[in-house]
Amino acid sequence: MTRLTGATIVLPDRLLAEGQIDFDGGRILDISDAASSSGRELAGHYIVPGFIDVHVHGVAGTDSLDGADAIARMAAALPRFGVTAFCPTSVACPPRDLAEMLRGIRRARQTAIPTSSRVLPAHLESNFINPAFRGAQPQACIRTPHDLPDGEFSGRDILDEIAAARPDVGIITVAPEVAGVLELIPQLVRQGHRVSLGHSGATYEQARAGILAGARHATHLFNRMTPLDHRAPGLAGAVLESPDVAAEIVCDGVHVHPAAVRAAVAAKGASKIMAITDGTAGSGLLRGGRATLGGRTLTLGDAAYLDDGTLAGSVLTMDAAFRILVRTMGFSLVEAAQMCASTAARELGLKESGVIAPGAFADLVVLDPDLNVVGTYISGIRA
Repeated sequence: MTRLTGATIVLPDRLLAEGQIDFDGGRILDISDAASSSGRELAGHYIVPGFIDVHVHGVAGTDSLDGADAIARMAAALPRFGVTAFCPTSVACPPRDLAEMLRGIRRARQTAIPTSSRVLPAHLESNFINPAFRGAQPQACIRTPHDLPDGEFSGRDILDEIAAARPDVGIITVAPEVAGVLELIPQLVRQGHRVSLGHSGATYEQARAGILAGARHATHLFNRMTPLDHRAPGLAGAVLESPDVAAEIVCDGVHVHPAAVRAAVAAKGASKIMAITDGTAGSGLLRGGRATLGGRTLTLGDAAYLDDGTLAGSVLTMDAAFRILVRTMGFSLVEAAQMCASTAARELGLKESGVIAPGAFADLVVLDPDLNVVGTYISGIRA
């Protein structure tokens, strides 16, 4: 049995000062007050549930599309940033590249390493998006679900790869106004996927139609979608008002202004907001360097940028997102833990993850007084 004592434990509804956690066999056994215990080695520290990033393209120099072992390398690198589970995320890409990434996900899941982050089913920031809102997505790879082959591949080819790797595909981002997507959404839902709305120029009415068709997720709220306007609320307005939809937000202070993050949480509650990194291979690297996203070169600064200046994801890590939520945006530790762990776990159906509670997986992050990671436990094993 392992015991951690003396830290402030961030529980789902409150803080337990000078707490104690006992875990064994990969699960939390007990949570108690350690004020009377003789050992309080973690005094001044915090213990939070392991972070879950549902939208991350890369980290520490590795992009999810970098080849057969890319996913395993990402999984090995992420625990030092407090991540205990993640959805490897693709940009729109040809079928062969998608198939290789999905094979890598399957291998990483079947041969899980105890000290690596759990590999969850993929998030496909897919080919079925609006080219006018593509951002850093490659124009040459954008399709409609039922288009004809253009000499290289069709939308049907992408759907065939998804079907061939169905258990390893979780979230799929689509634009509801694209021809054929409204009909595709309920099919994907029936097949067990979580449909997300994003990279979209949808009107409010088109976004509502996508939600009614079964979409329950929004990809990086406010980014690469029609802006919220009081006369034309667009996709952002439809997401903010819908209790059925959980929304990702890139919490780096660059992609979304802190006031907009606070407004979104005020509208939906922390229980429906997922802090994400939208991290690239440049995440965790020094500013001023270079990295790649789907084979294209990025310049690393306060975020990641293509050579033409297009914002192309972040250099954020989840521990930094947690600090920004608390220190810059003013959220409580409990709210930040919800947005960095609990909301994603609940929305993805991970019933034993994302919270510190007896019987839950011992996926824990120990933070020092400055909220820096000093230890990550995955099923009770220190990474």
